[in-house]
Amino acid sequence: MSIDEQVALLMQGAEYGDEQTKRIMAAELRGRLLEGRPLRVYCGYDPTTSDLHLGHTITMRKLRQFQDLGHDVTFLIGTYTGLIGDPSDKDNVRPVLTREEVEQNAQTYAEQAFRILDREKTRIRYNAEWLGPLTFGDLINLGSMFTVQQFLARDMFRQRWDRGDPIYLHETFYALMQGYDAVAQETDVQVGGTDQLFNIIVAGRKLQEAFAQRPQVGIIMGILPGTDGVVKMSKSLGNHIPILAPAKDMYGKLMSLPDEAMLQYFRLVTRWTPTQIAEMELAARSGQIHPMEAKKQLAWEIVDIFHGSEQADGAAEHFERVHQRGRLPTEMREFPLSKPMSIVDVISGSGLATSTSEARRLIKQGGIRLDGERVESIEWMVEPVEGVLQRGRRRFVRIVPEE
Repeated sequence: MSIDEQVALLMQGAEYGDEQTKRIMAAELRGRLLEGRPLRVYCGYDPTTSDLHLGHTITMRKLRQFQDLGHDVTFLIGTYTGLIGDPSDKDNVRPVLTREEVEQNAQTYAEQAFRILDREKTRIRYNAEWLGPLTFGDLINLGSMFTVQQFLARDMFRQRWDRGDPIYLHETFYALMQGYDAVAQETDVQVGGTDQLFNIIVAGRKLQEAFAQRPQVGIIMGILPGTDGVVKMSKSLGNHIPILAPAKDMYGKLMSLPDEAMLQYFRLVTRWTPTQIAEMELAARSGQIHPMEAKKQLAWEIVDIFHGSEQADGAAEHFERVHQRGRLPTEMREFPLSKPMSIVDVISGSGLATSTSEARRLIKQGGIRLDGERVESIEWMVEPVEGVLQRGRRRFVRIVPEE
């Protein structure tokens, strides 16, 4: 790639809130690339949960692009910043995790990340390595470089201030800690989401200058909406797509995206080049390609990333057969039945519901079908004959008679 092509690829999907900052970051990135050396690039991930979803992979995909161009990439696990929790995207205080919780979650992060990152080219580090030894005097020195007004001007703190909600002093430490991560690693480039703009562009660059380092380039990525197409993807909101989700489930969830969310997914979570994305966007907007077909290409691409082309093909075929043609999947879990059993017990026993109470609720909501017929009553009895029990559009169990 030429330098221009590299800059276009690495700035793809970047958002700063104003064009001037974007131009400055692109120009600084170009200058570093012209030096002809591997750049020190990192992104930090706080292990506040045990699993990752598609929203987390936006920055990982950007790290992979840097890897493919020959740069030195660090996957930083925030074993110290994770104790506080980043307040940047929250309008209330985050719970403080224990060291044991953070370390347990951290064990799963790197392995999941290798579904995108090159295992042989990825350096794994933990910021407890340099944040742990800091003294109280060091913290005072770092804090002296910022004003209280800088923190209160941030939206999440301002909203809480206006409501009269508490703002705890330890929450302001987070930006200092993340900024010091850049200092400790002498970073050239830090990748993060738009909720990290202050931490990367303000805190990180300011601290590097204070320690006589050249300030890092910030690659600030857009935030991925969840399956509702509106709100940021979040496990707590239930609009997430886990990267460990089975291929068919992942494909189905992607096909449920609103059409208007597709373009963000094109830019943020595919391996497509800027040229390919521009062509797809043009085709989608002009009507040259039907939104359903565009979404199928998107879903196949993402499933291929995490499961490979064979499973992506299978997931696409499954979706078309079950959801578009109304036919049943060729493979499904079996539930042996030797005598008549209540529909509630069959639903819970087969795993379509986690409890009998959930099974009753699903029946009352009209969410259960037996051989295509909606189950109307919790009093139904299921006979030991072959049939198919269905929950919603994606979950099936084959009932098989057992002698």
